[in-house]
Amino acid sequence: MPTVATLNLQDKNTFADWRTFLTSLDIHNFQENELTTIDLTIGIYDEAGKLVATGSIAGNILKYIGVCNKDSAKGTYFNTIISELMNHLAQQGIFHLFVFTKLKYAQSFQHVGFHQLAHTTEGALLETGDTNVSTYVQSIPRIADQDKKAIASIVMNANPFTLGHRYLVETAAKANDLVYVFVVNNDVSLFPTAARLQLVQEGTSDLKNVQVVNGADYMVSYATFPAYFLPTPDAAIKYQTTLDARIFKHQIAPALNIRKRYLGSEPLSRTTDIYNQTLKKELPPEIQVVVIPRLTGSTNQVITATQVRQAIRTGQLATIEASVPATTFTFIKSNLQKLQQRIQKGMNIDGN
Repeated sequence: MPTVATLNLQDKNTFADWRTFLTSLDIHNFQENELTTIDLTIGIYDEAGKLVATGSIAGNILKYIGVCNKDSAKGTYFNTIISELMNHLAQQGIFHLFVFTKLKYAQSFQHVGFHQLAHTTEGALLETGDTNVSTYVQSIPRIADQDKKAIASIVMNANPFTLGHRYLVETAAKANDLVYVFVVNNDVSLFPTAARLQLVQEGTSDLKNVQVVNGADYMVSYATFPAYFLPTPDAAIKYQTTLDARIFKHQIAPALNIRKRYLGSEPLSRTTDIYNQTLKKELPPEIQVVVIPRLTGSTNQVITATQVRQAIRTGQLATIEASVPATTFTFIKSNLQKLQQRIQKGMNIDGN
């Protein structure tokens, strides 16, 4: 009789067995950033004690789903793994789930109630639960006769909100009837989601045609975007950026009549530049991509949130006062100790 068990991946033998099994299914990415997010892993063992199926949970995301292709009971194993993981999340009050998987497995998830949001040749994103992308879009505020107005959008992490971000929003606001600023929703940044939302709202409060919106689960951060089933980092970047662009184009923008998406030029980050290039390829002609040159400071250096975070680490706040809105600067001064403690505990402040 097959046995369902919780797997302790901290145990070297269990981890080796689990890794060998998944490798046999052509899953090879076991990098730390993929493994450290795992909250629970379960497995199914056959009568001989051999691992024949497994699945993991990271937040409300299912990942590392694998079932032995040679076993005649693979359909039953798959259903059992998904049911066990969903039941575990339900006990925690989590009923909205996502799965990122190879495209060839998308149909299997659809058979157990998942709905596909978008896909690329590399993989697919599906969701299920008590809410969905339509619910999210319907919750976003609108203006009168929105379908006849010029509607634009910006997606930002704003970690934290700088005058560079402000310049991008101002530029879009001057050219459109309404600008949605979607703030990426994750707490793997130095500034938590609630703080970043607050700073964007405060930093744009005078722009009456700007609506700041929590990106929820649909403006996906690279930090939480599983790519465990992809063979190389470059393949992961291509998959992540393309999938994110297609979710926005087909699931978000049409219902809100968004016809433009504004980007800041990216002279510093390779990953963000690839993302910008992907957006320019994927969004037109339905959505025009407008690239705005990055704002420079008094020293003709591009204003970046990275510089702000580095100044927080060293406590040299005077160097960044001219780079952020007064509301952001006040927040940083008031919360400097907490922010520095997060950095000391290992929070990554590099990147964008």
